[in-house]
Amino acid sequence: MRAARLMSTLVLTAHGSRDPRSGANARAVAERLRGMRPGLDVRLAFLELSAPNFADVLSGLPDKRDAVVTPLLLASAYHARRDIPGQIARAGAYGIRQADVLGEDDRLLAVLRDRLGEVGVSPLDDEVGVMVVAIGSSNTDANARTARVAARLSAGTRWAGTAMAFATRPEASVEDTAARLRARGARRLVIAPWFLAPGLITDGVSTYARDNGIAMAPPLGAHRLVAETVLDRFDEALADHAAA
Repeated sequence: MRAARLMSTLVLTAHGSRDPRSGANARAVAERLRGMRPGLDVRLAFLELSAPNFADVLSGLPDKRDAVVTPLLLASAYHARRDIPGQIARAGAYGIRQADVLGEDDRLLAVLRDRLGEVGVSPLDDEVGVMVVAIGSSNTDANARTARVAARLSAGTRWAGTAMAFATRPEASVEDTAARLRARGARRLVIAPWFLAPGLITDGVSTYARDNGIAMAPPLGAHRLVAETVLDRFDEALADHAAA
């Protein structure tokens, strides 16, 4: 769209992690964005634990009115609702725009189906139970939105069941969710991680999967459809600003 071509800077804002695989994935998404939209100034920033730091990237922008902070985040929880706006305010970058999170976009569900196919899951397999595992949040509304992924993922399949589990929350734990799927008739379980990149939390889920004989698909990663969703959020923020 025309407004997107006039805007020169997309600040791709990831959470950050001590695990280098997480940062590598964010950098790969940034490179995809540059390839998909030449001329767009894509600047990668991390909220914590990784460099470059978000506040430093903001301070280095030549014109903050010419940029959109675009979260590389799945859920609209603490970091999107409070951390990013708070850091923007502390940096004095009041004119900067913030795009929405990636959310439960259909394209990301398509990527997740592809990842399941990589570990041999067929939509016609009526013996498999698919456990979608996300990080989880203290925000119950965010968890409720994320939980929709499991039901939407199973649409058009013959799977014995799908269910959502949260890796860091006591409710809907991975162990309890696995038991529920087996009780519903699933003879074989597969984990579909609702994560953008591997890291310490996904390693913990992977250890559980290995110890219990459960296959686990890769995270969403730097798939082209992930980058496409990021660009859409960027464009939507521009369109909202133009309409205001």
